[in-house]
Amino acid sequence: MRAYPLAVIVVAQLFGTSLWFSANSAGEDLMRAWALQAADIGRLTIAVQLGFILGTLGFALSGLADRFAASRIFAVCAVLGAAANAGFALLAHGLGEGLAWRFVVGLALAGVYPLGMKLVVSWVPQHAGAALAWLVGMLTLGTALPHGVRALDVGWGWQATLLVSSVLALLAAVMIFALGDGPHLARRAGAPRLRLGEGLYALRDPRFRASAFGYFGHQWELYAFWTLVPLLVTAARGAAAGSPSGPAFAVIGIGAAGCVLGGVLSRRIGSARVAAVALAVSALCCAIYPFATDWPPLLLAALMLVWGASVVADSPHFSALSARACAPESVGSALAFQNAIGFAITMASIELTTRLWPLIGDRVAWVLLPGPVLGLIALRPLWRAS
Repeated sequence: MRAYPLAVIVVAQLFGTSLWFSANSAGEDLMRAWALQAADIGRLTIAVQLGFILGTLGFALSGLADRFAASRIFAVCAVLGAAANAGFALLAHGLGEGLAWRFVVGLALAGVYPLGMKLVVSWVPQHAGAALAWLVGMLTLGTALPHGVRALDVGWGWQATLLVSSVLALLAAVMIFALGDGPHLARRAGAPRLRLGEGLYALRDPRFRASAFGYFGHQWELYAFWTLVPLLVTAARGAAAGSPSGPAFAVIGIGAAGCVLGGVLSRRIGSARVAAVALAVSALCCAIYPFATDWPPLLLAALMLVWGASVVADSPHFSALSARACAPESVGSALAFQNAIGFAITMASIELTTRLWPLIGDRVAWVLLPGPVLGLIALRPLWRAS
């Protein structure tokens, strides 16, 4: 494995994706300053998801992800995301303006996350599962990073937490622009012209279909869980225990370790089986959690950490399985299409769970349960064959 390019890409992914949940890390401050409810914080996340969906659909339907250098698209989008995130921190004064800025952040992230996947495949295709595990691990750590910065509580204010993410995204742009693209996804001489909706054509392959539908079930749970973590932590510890940022950083961030461990295991048992095990474990956590809220604190914390590690450990393997099912010249569009549908599903689950939270509390975990269960069923042809 060519460690140097992979290291650059995964660190850039960490920095770039710190934009994703930067506003969530300031959720308590925003609720006070803008008189918001928990569902409104969910809507700020949904705005990011909507921007991401439209951006990935644009890449998938136009073929831009395969027509232009992935490193250049990544760099431009990281700069755009950094600017929009700074606009949210410095210029937004209410929910309406905030939603607009977060939408642009999501639009920019469509050129960071899927294109980061393509860059990994372009450099180390023979180790796609393990390499993508590192990439998604850094996405997970990037998601948790604003909570970690906020937990330091050095008196900067919530705006400074967001600006740190913008600076990191600018560094990511410089790193990837300097690295460039790898040699393994160059267009072949005589390769067919990209068709409009190239990603849609990939669904004709049963292997891609099984991986994609498994991913869709996984997505129902993942981003809603990440959105709910501060609420779950506050409910478990009590509001008097202070900011949930530190525990939220731990619960979300441990997913990076789950991704890396899954990558190591994929070399022995294959990506499909790793994804199946992760889906099964996270489904079990969904089912158990509402019964566990009266457990001793350390035991409950252990359950949340297991959930945080397993809920995302399957993600890189869906990307690897889908990439293997595609022709090299259509990988970018196919992954962008898969991500667009998956993130549309996250919008529904985030909206539903944040609306239900004031009504059913911790039992909202059961609303997440159908995702990993249905994902496991969809993936069955691949893990049985591996």
